[in-house]
Parts: sequence; structure tokens; C-alpha cells
Amino acid sequence: MNVRPLDDHQADELLVGLLERYSPSRQESPATAYLAERMRDLGMRAEVDDAGNVVGQVGEGEVLLLLGHIDTVPGCIPVRREGNLLYGRGAVDAKGPLAAFVVAATRARLPPGRKVMVVGAVEEEAATSRGARHLLDRLLPAYVVIGEPSGWERITVGYKGRLLLKYRLTRKVGHSAGRGRNAIEEAVAFWNHIVARADAHNADRHRMFEQLTPSLRRLNTDDDGFKQTVTMTVGLRLPPAMDVDALQAELMAAAGDAEVRFYGHEVAFRASRSTPLARAFLRGIRAMGGDPRFQVKSGTSDMNVVGPAWGCPILAYGPGDSSLDHTPDEHLDLDEYHRAIAVLSRVLESLST
Repeated sequence: MNVRPLDDHQADELLVGLLERYSPSRQESPATAYLAERMRDLGMRAEVDDAGNVVGQVGEGEVLLLLGHIDTVPGCIPVRREGNLLYGRGAVDAKGPLAAFVVAATRARLPPGRKVMVVGAVEEEAATSRGARHLLDRLLPAYVVIGEPSGWERITVGYKGRLLLKYRLTRKVGHSAGRGRNAIEEAVAFWNHIVARADAHNADRHRMFEQLTPSLRRLNTDDDGFKQTVTMTVGLRLPPAMDVDALQAELMAAAGDAEVRFYGHEVAFRASRSTPLARAFLRGIRAMGGDPRFQVKSGTSDMNVVGPAWGCPILAYGPGDSSLDHTPDEHLDLDEYHRAIAVLSRVLESLST
């Protein structure tokens, strides 16, 4: 079956269709079913795998994997177009990059011996990366491009690590004039300890990628007149070579008699900038009149999962302003979307000769 390339108008329609199917983590099936059907319409071999990922393939042979994610954070944003800006949850993170992958795969001229596989993975935003982990022992690709917003002229080669913790403390209610700290004050003291620990680590480290960065994600209190309960969720962005076991032990000790549970751990990962894949992106961006630059990010992505496991050339690329990730104003400039597709098409062809 021949693959039917999409023009720019059809590329826009593909992205609109994805945005119209709201797909927060663990509710991706409407979007995966839609994209699998569209892939088949275009002549790609497509299926939804056992993890729920949508997988499309073109060609045969050595695998060049375009690994995006089809889930989003919660919060439905009505899909609308204002001039050249397309609004909708996932426009930037990361349905825009995923749609660009599909369009580029239909346009690239692949010789025998090369397969392009496009995956829309599930649960990337859920701190489980279920879709990416499902692929670990099922694929051994030659190259991997992660679908995340970088801006069409930027190439992302690294992501910090992550550690999440849930804190819960219950104390009997006492008079506010009494001695000792109540549950809320204990929780605040624990948070202040985390901030001080990060400040100490960062004192002689001035680059973002080398710093330990805490964030207070949730804080809730409850008081029934007899007991006071505090729950808290904390995120830690980890630099490379962080001794996570020692950090966890220190935080457990600082928490006292509170319940603390750690989860969502990912190690920091930084890829090489001197690979055939990176050079292909440099050429592709320059060919489109861009000024390519490498960057590292303070968040995490599925690169943290598959990069250490596969050990092949890898980077992240995709249209969109990452400062709009997870925001109520999330939108994508369609001119940038089309430029990224053109760059990706050139990369697929130059790596396939």
C-alpha cells in the first residue's frame, strides 16, 4: 500500500482532530482510535498495542522511532483558531509534535532497508510512562526522536531527573497557645527543610541542569475538631549523578513521624550532540533558514525512560513554545508547525540514504 502524503491544510486538519479528542492520562482511547484510523487512511500500517499506544509504520528494515505522547494533563481547552494560532489542550504538549511526526512520515521518501515508526505513547504525563516502558523490551531502534516542544529551531538533548513524594501527618488538635508545633507547622517545617537542602546543594552550582529544584505541588489540611491532618505532594527535579537513596533517607528522617511515600523516580539523562541524528537535524534546520541550537530542559520526558535503556542516538524535537505547557493558554503557531514538519521530513530522508 502506498502512503499518501498530507499537504499543509490536511496536516492542520489532522492536528485539529487530535485536539478535539480530549485525552488526559489514562483516558487516551478516543484519541488513539482516531489517530490509528487516520494512519490507516494514509496507507500506514497502524494498530493500538497492548499498552494502549497508537503505533504507525512506514517501510521495512532498520527502525527510526518517532516517539511522541498522545496523553495530556487535565483541563479541557476549547479548540479554536485565531489567525495562525491553534488553541487546544495538547497543542504544544505534545499533540503538535506527534501530528508533525505523522505528517513527516507520510512525506519522506524512504529507500529500502529503513522503517519509520511513529508512536503516540500513553501516560507520559502520569509519572508512569506506561506507554514508553511497554516498548523497552520490544524494540531496539537505530535512532529515536522524542516528540516534545523545543521550538522548530531548537534541539533538546537532555532532561533532568525527577522524584515525587507524598507526605501525610495527623496530630491531635491542641490549643493554639500550647507548646509544640501542630500538624500544619510540622509540614511547613518539612518543606522548609527541603528548600534548605536544595539551597545547600545549589550553592556552588549555577547551571540549571546541575541544580536540585523542589516544587510544592499540593498542600491540603483537614480539621474535624479532634484531629488535624496535612497532606502534601512535593516534586524534586534531580541533577545528574544525584544520590537518590541518600536523599530519600535524609528526607525520611526529617519527616519525623509523618508518612512519606516516594514515587515517580526518573534519572537525569543527557544525550550526545555529535551523532548522525543530531547532525541531520542541524542540516535540516539550516536548510529551512533556521539557526539551530542545542538545549537541555528542567523537566522530564520519555527520553529519561528509553534513552538509558536503548543507548542509541536520541534527541527531542517538536514545534511549540514549551512555556505554554500545561497552561490554560496553550496554543501552537501553525507556521512553526509546518516548518518543523519540513525539518523532520528532511531528517528522515537524510538518515535513510
